[in-house]
Amino acid sequence: MKHILVIDDDPVFRLMLETFLTKNNFLVTSVGTSSDALRTIKKTLFSLCLVDLRLPDINGLELLKEIKNLTPDLPLILMTSFVDVRTAVKAIKSGAYEYITKPVNTDELIIAIQSALKSDNKVSKETPSTEDTSFYHYGRSKSSLETLKAIELVAPTNLSVLINGESGTGKEFAARLIHARSKRNNKPFVAIDCGVLSAELGPSELFGHVKGAFTGAGFDKAGHFELADGGSIFLDEIGNLPMEVQVMLLRVIQERQIRRVGAGKSQEIDVRIIAATNDNLKDSVAKGLFREDLYHRLNEFSVSVPSLRERKEDIEGFILKFMKDANKELGKSIEGFSEEAMDIMVKYSWPGNLRELKNVVKKTVLMTDSTGQSVVSPEIIPYELRVSPGISSENTFGGYDLKAASLKQEREYILSVLEKVKYNKSSAARILNIDRKTLYNKLKLFNIEI
Repeated sequence: MKHILVIDDDPVFRLMLETFLTKNNFLVTSVGTSSDALRTIKKTLFSLCLVDLRLPDINGLELLKEIKNLTPDLPLILMTSFVDVRTAVKAIKSGAYEYITKPVNTDELIIAIQSALKSDNKVSKETPSTEDTSFYHYGRSKSSLETLKAIELVAPTNLSVLINGESGTGKEFAARLIHARSKRNNKPFVAIDCGVLSAELGPSELFGHVKGAFTGAGFDKAGHFELADGGSIFLDEIGNLPMEVQVMLLRVIQERQIRRVGAGKSQEIDVRIIAATNDNLKDSVAKGLFREDLYHRLNEFSVSVPSLRERKEDIEGFILKFMKDANKELGKSIEGFSEEAMDIMVKYSWPGNLRELKNVVKKTVLMTDSTGQSVVSPEIIPYELRVSPGISSENTFGGYDLKAASLKQEREYILSVLEKVKYNKSSAARILNIDRKTLYNKLKLFNIEI
């Protein structure tokens, strides 16, 4: 369960949030002061914080900075009873994931929380540091260098960019790198997961709303485009954007103006759009699922981020990078991978790409340390990797067993279907003749991350 820390000095409101979040399968801890919050964060690992703007000791913005110093990657959502766009913008620039206004709309709250947790603090508005951007330079294969060259070419311009690539390949990192190398690098970078935007709430999330615009809109709110003014907005998984919202987005791009839902007039906006997709948008256009005019507006320049299967020679470098990061994060001192263990890692197909690789490396670092070893050995590597195509189960396990062979065959078939549909889970489930929930269970069983 994801553990959420609620920081608010109103005990009745804290109790209401605790009850609501607990019913939605979150583990909740709540405190009433900034000092209690800081003490709690030092003792407990949280997935997300909900922070009230006005607290009895120090205000929420100051607390936000203190929390970011302690745990830079912890997503924070600011709560305020005061409709103040300038405060919201200041919070975003200070590292807040999002802000919401009291009285809290529960649907809006859940969307913000799910988006923050899903993206692993995906919406950090800060420009990447030099250390962050150097991450991409670990890829030295021809395809990696071609991607980097394309990024360097388009970054200084104001062209809209469409980033193509499978899930987990680092599309958002490419977007952040484009922003970091642009003339807008001292302005906000705002990232949005279009997969969580519904036709009903999407316009409000993107463009904002005024009080009374719809049921539950008890306050004025700035949208993400407004918060990104002067900088860049990253629309991840743009292919999932509802058709109704596509129409509104096209109008914004054409007119360079936004209008909050329910507002009587528009306002000028200066935002560079960087979009990303793991779908074939041309196919979506042909099927009538994505507007052709919007596609061409977004695709003024395209960048392709290769999968790990297309750059096998980069895998070892990424493994060592992630091992170093895991050592630092977990307080471990693993020195490397044995030759046989590294061979298993390099030969694996990595359907979840860099995201899957990073998670596996972190697990192996943790498990290796628990054994007292300083080098990752083959038996530490997850079972699913050791029975993947190209890796000999006989050599790894000292013989075959029927269950392992059956699981291996099922895993390979699921992977082959996923590859054919470009890792679109809905399409894969239809071909496999199973529902999405069953597919998710299979993905979890076989440690397939997409």
